Formats: sequence, structure tokens, C-alpha cells
Amino acid sequence: MTTVKNITADDQPTDFSDFLLANPLLQALEKEKYTTPTPIQAQAIPLVLHGDDLLGIAQTGTGKTAAFALPSLNHICRNPIQRTPTSVRTLILAPTRELVGQIAKSYETYGQFFKPSVCQVVGGVNINRQIRELSRGVDVLVATPGRLIDLMNQKAVTLKEVEILVLDEADQMLDMGFIHALRKIIPYLPKKRQTLFFSATMPKAIADLAKQFLTDPAKVSVAPASTTAERVSQSMSFISKGDKPALLVATIESNPIERALIFVRTKHGADKVVRQLGAANIEAVAIHGNKSQPQRERALQAFREGKILFLIATDIAARGIDIPGVSHVINYDVPNIPEQYVHRIGRTARAGASGEAISFVDSEEKSYIKQIEKVTRQKIPVLDLPEDFDDILARVKSLKLPPKKSGATGGRNAKGGGRNGQGRRGSGGKPPSQRNGPPTRGRRGNGATQRPDQIEAREAAKS
Repeated sequence: MTTVKNITADDQPTDFSDFLLANPLLQALEKEKYTTPTPIQAQAIPLVLHGDDLLGIAQTGTGKTAAFALPSLNHICRNPIQRTPTSVRTLILAPTRELVGQIAKSYETYGQFFKPSVCQVVGGVNINRQIRELSRGVDVLVATPGRLIDLMNQKAVTLKEVEILVLDEADQMLDMGFIHALRKIIPYLPKKRQTLFFSATMPKAIADLAKQFLTDPAKVSVAPASTTAERVSQSMSFISKGDKPALLVATIESNPIERALIFVRTKHGADKVVRQLGAANIEAVAIHGNKSQPQRERALQAFREGKILFLIATDIAARGIDIPGVSHVINYDVPNIPEQYVHRIGRTARAGASGEAISFVDSEEKSYIKQIEKVTRQKIPVLDLPEDFDDILARVKSLKLPPKKSGATGGRNAKGGGRNGQGRRGSGGKPPSQRNGPPTRGRRGNGATQRPDQIEAREAAKS
């Protein structure tokens, strides 16, 4: 049994060399110009190196990937072994394809001078290639739970040799319904292992989950649970649901937006917002669970490069998006889970920058805002509608939506397209065709209706 350790500010390392990491890792950090560890790294890395199980509470953008990647890679580097077929040494579970990709890339970057084998497995891509990659065994496997279970069922991977298990965004996994998948996976892991939980919030359910999966864990926290980023300027406007498209256009046209991440509740809603903006000559692209993995990657790349300034996303698709330069987060639909609001607005004000979070609140969402303010212990200022909103509303309502198959049309973009001028498409090309099925309704069970985000998470796990 381990003993919970508390690292005081005086004890925290101030340089990565203080961790006594293996030389290949120090070389990679020097090449990437990483010098001073972030608070979560300074607190967590010594505990993980010591062999403790860990419960880490840190919002996105605090550097928590390195907090588990560096010590787990250090273990692999200092303890080389002959891998057996289909085996895994370090397993990282994450809720979304995008987060899996980012974590895998981080492992490859930090391990560039000793080349550990890193494999990522997600739904939405050909499983046969993943089977081939796993056949020789891998040092690091980063996976979404649903695809991992598929591979386990095909006996393409064995978890009996896992030495380190990492659950990233554990609260999101729990909230989005992945707990059932986790409970299927955990019994196949060896009982003697190191387990690391990282979560942006600390609801009671996460504490309960930690008791099930962690052994006498150390706990580190770099921000109070359910607080919002200090550098994010928050505001909200009350608006009828049908008038939200006009308010979105007005917000885009009246704000100096570098990049905006616009959150909606459903996949169907994301596609519709893209078409509504396209009608107003504003280029946007959607990312959600119905998009193929290549489509999602192209959309993110165009957004990252500034070729498209407006990314419309559902919560499950946007989880793990770590893109600098997002100046605005717009809650087109207000989340019904306060912690989700914290996650959303954490997409801006990253790496020391400031940002704005704007929420459009209809009559059904006022109760959500009250819960958000209660949990975050912050009052969100209310903005009046623009003085010329009636004119903007009439203009937007008169616009003809483009055909569903065409996606967004030309509009304002990073290369000089004006708000009302003839913008051009980014080099990512024509937005992909949309799948237009009826919105999925939750089934009632145990007296409760399943939320759209839970439904989408279940669909993503099956893909």
C-alpha cells in the first residue's frame, strides 16, 4: 500500500532536469523547448515516478498529458523488455478520437530519441490496420473504450501485461456513459499495476470510481473543482430559441474573433448551424460523431491553421481539442451539466492568453445557467441584444439555406474574406457531405430520459 504524499510549493521541481528522467526524455524536452514544469506536472510526476496510484484534478490546458506521459515513458525507457505478441505495457483510455490522437502524438514527441512503439485505436477507421499494429505488441496503446473492446473481442490485444493504466478525462468518460465499457475492460487488467486518473472536475461519482480502481492513491489538484478559467471573460444573452441563428451572426459580425469554437447539443444541430452560417456568407465546419475520422481530422486541421475560423462542435467531438488561438467559445446551446460548461470554456484562454465565453440562453436553459452559476460560484453578466438586432433578425430569416449536401459556403475566413464579401474556401476543400437522419431520441429508463450527449457517446463507442 502506498502513502498519500503532499508536495509543498517549496518542494516542487522548477526544472524538468530535477525529475531525473532518462536522458532520451530530457533530450526531447530540450528540443521541444520545455524547461519549467506546469503545476500539475511538478506535483504529479514525482508521485508517478515513485510508483503511486494517482488521482489528478486539473482543467484542460494545464499540461496534464505530460504529467502522465513523461513518467510512464521513463518507466519504459529504463525497463526495456521483449514484447510478446498483442501485449501492451502502458494503456491510456480517453473518451474521444481527437484526444486519443493528441495523446499519441505527445508520446511520440517525448519518446522521439528512443522510439517506443505507440499505437492509437479509435472507431471510424479500418480495424484491420490496428490489428496489424498490435500484433507484435506495443509499449503504449492509446484507445477509446469502444474500439478497444472490439479488438479484445477479436483477440487482437491482450491486457494481462499492462503495467500502467491511465484514464484521461475520467469525469467525461463517466458522464458520457463509458462507465459500462470501463467495467468490461478493467477485469482483463492485472491487479498489480499502477493506475492514474486525470479529471478536470471532481464530482462525487469520480471519487467513487477512484475507490474502485485506485489503490491508496495520492491526490494532486491544481485548480478547485468546477472553477472556470480566470482569464475567460464570460457573458450571456437571453434569446428565444428560434432567434439564436441571428444572434450568432450578429455576434460574429460585431466581434474581433480570431477563432471561435461554437458548441451545440446535437449532431443534427451542428450541421444546421453550418448551413445557417453559410447562408450568411460565413464559412464554418462541423465536427461530431457522424463524421468519419478523416473528415474530423481535416476539419480540425483547417481550424488549427486558421483556414476556417468557426468550428461547430458537439461536446463529445470537441473533448480533447487543444488548439491555441481560440479567442471565443460560444455556447449556442447551454449544457445541462455544469461541469460541461467548465470544460467548454476551458477551450479558450489557453497558454496564458485571454478569451471570451458567450452563452445564448433560451427559456428552457435558464435553469441550466442557475446550476452553472451555483457550481462555479460565479455570476455570469447579462448582455443586452444589439440595438439593430431586429434588422439582423429580419435579414437572417430572409436568407435561403444552402442544400444540405453542400455544407458551408464561402464567407469570412482567415485569409481576408470579408463578413459580407466574397470569401474563399480554405485549402481543406469542400466541406464533406452531411448525413441527415432524424435526431435520435433518448429512451426512458428508470424514470429518466437519456441526454443527447449520452446517446452520442454510446454511438461513438460502437463505431
